[in-house]
Amino acid sequence: MSWLKDVIGTEKAVIAMCHLRALPGDPGFDAAKGMNWVIDRAYDDLTALQNGGVDAVMFSNEFSMPYLTKVKAETAVAMARIIGQLMTEIRVPYGVNVLWDPVASFDLAMAVDAKFIREIFTGAYASDFGVWNTNVGETIRHQHRIGAGKVKTLFNIVPEAAVYMGERDICSIAKSTVLITDPMRFAFQD
Repeated sequence: MSWLKDVIGTEKAVIAMCHLRALPGDPGFDAAKGMNWVIDRAYDDLTALQNGGVDAVMFSNEFSMPYLTKVKAETAVAMARIIGQLMTEIRVPYGVNVLWDPVASFDLAMAVDAKFIREIFTGAYASDFGVWNTNVGETIRHQHRIGAGKVKTLFNIVPEAAVYMGERDICSIAKSTVLITDPMRFAFQD
C-alpha cells in the first residue's frame, strides 16, 4: 500500500493548498486587522476546499513574501496558532509547508500533528531571493531527532522562481534525490 492510500485514503489524491495570508513579521501583514483576520480567511478557505471535495489540505505561508530559506520563529508560531484554532474544523488529512524552510516545516508538522510536508530538500539554486543552498543531511537528521520519522515528505525538485545551478536534467536530479534521502531502498539484502 502506498503512503497516499494509507494516509489520505486514495492513490490519486487531490491535495489542495490553503494559502495563509501574510503573517506577523511579513512585510504584508496588516497589524490593524491582526491575526484573527488571518485566521478567519484561513477558515473560509479551508471550508471552501473541504466542501469542494478535496482529499487533503496543505497549509502554506504563501503570502510571506519575500520568502526566506530559514524563517523566523514568528512564522511557524503564527502558522501553529492558525492550524490549532482550525483543528476542530479540519475533516481531511493535512500537511504543512513553511516556505522555504524544511526544518521549520518538520517542526510545525510535529506541533500540529500534520501527516506530510512539502519542501525543497536537495540542490543548490539561483533564485529571485538569492543563492539558495540546501542541506538534506542536516534536515533529515533533524526530522528523526525530533521524532518526525513518520511525517511523509513531498519533494519539490525544482522550485518556482529558481533554477538548479548544476548542468543536470530533472530526471537525474529526481533519481539522485531518492538515492541520497532513502539509501536503504537500495541497500543489499542478505
